Amino acid sequence: MSETLTEFTGLKVMVIDDSKTIRRSAESLLQKAGCDVITADNGFEALPLISAKHPDILFIDIMMPRLDGYQTCALVKNNPAYRQIPVIMLSSKDGLFDRAKGRMVGAEQYLTKPFTREDLLDAIRRYCAPANNKES
Repeated sequence: MSETLTEFTGLKVMVIDDSKTIRRSAESLLQKAGCDVITADNGFEALPLISAKHPDILFIDIMMPRLDGYQTCALVKNNPAYRQIPVIMLSSKDGLFDRAKGRMVGAEQYLTKPFTREDLLDAIRRYCAPANNKES
């Protein structure tokens, strides 16, 4: 199925991952679903973009240089202006400890890499459906 979907048209999604391959893959999958995609290669680079672009949902890799995913999530969730933004942690690790740590810093969900297109879209449906129907 290669046609572009319009289910998420206008939804701003941010993907923060130090892997260019992961960023490009997620960006391509999300753009095909109609999302506006913002990317950053680490949390440090992402924070000013979050402030400027106000994404509707964040997908954050855990293992990144400078500011890791847990630190980035904690900074977002501790800021009253951004704490309502759903955060989905991305990791190649599938351990209980990692999942618990993600919950502790405020992440809504934890996806294990490699993720599928449906993993990403299901997370968006789960956490952004009401935002998608808001009146302008």
